[in-house]
Amino acid sequence: MTAAPDTKAVPGAAPAGRADARRNRALVLSTAMRVFAEEGLEVSLGRIAQRAGVGAGTVYRHFPTKEILIEAVLAEHVERLVAAADQWAACAAPGDALFGFLLEVTEKSMGRRHFCDALTAGQGWPRAVLAAAGKRLHQALERLLRDAKQAGAIRPDVRADDLSPLIMGGVALRSAHRDPARGTWLVRLLLDGLRTHPVTKADPFRDSSALPRHETSALKYCVECGATLRVHATGRPPRYCGPTCRQRAHRRRPAV
Repeated sequence: MTAAPDTKAVPGAAPAGRADARRNRALVLSTAMRVFAEEGLEVSLGRIAQRAGVGAGTVYRHFPTKEILIEAVLAEHVERLVAAADQWAACAAPGDALFGFLLEVTEKSMGRRHFCDALTAGQGWPRAVLAAAGKRLHQALERLLRDAKQAGAIRPDVRADDLSPLIMGGVALRSAHRDPARGTWLVRLLLDGLRTHPVTKADPFRDSSALPRHETSALKYCVECGATLRVHATGRPPRYCGPTCRQRAHRRRPAV
């Protein structure tokens, strides 16, 4: 019989000790995620301790080296993506779950380019914790992809290892456009190529300067997924294509 792994022996793994120690670790980890995203991975552990409002010894107690902290931050980022994949699978139809998840990952990656670079770069730092998280993400992606294929919503020749390059391409597209809604729409158009029957209409590609005035004013986009919205002549103009996008946007609002 195989013994359960001892997470305390794995650098960067969550401890099973006292509640205050767990709170301190969570505080350091969340602060490090924010600081790394804002300032890059070059910041010192002392800087992270200062931003967290704890002593340097607290940081070193949980993360003896900066490499271990970086790995823990990347693993936490990946685990959040796993949770998002599971949530999409539970609340949406198979095809919509896959495409909604890919759009969400693209949007979240916009503010975490340093994380994406680290995930595709150096191999010299500890990887046990990150490897476990990466395996769970790959499994979640495979489930979303399998369910979408079984539902006939996606091309049968698409593989799970095609999705990460697509996400990276989507981030590049989204970053290149000065209009966030249009950038998101371009990402949506890119992902539409995965569908067995693409649903993005071609007419928004027309030059808006050539459209009648009433037509340009009526063409809007969902601020969450970039889907085309039609605005009625009366009433409040919509911001979301439906309740799913509205709920996702509200969940991501920062707590005041």
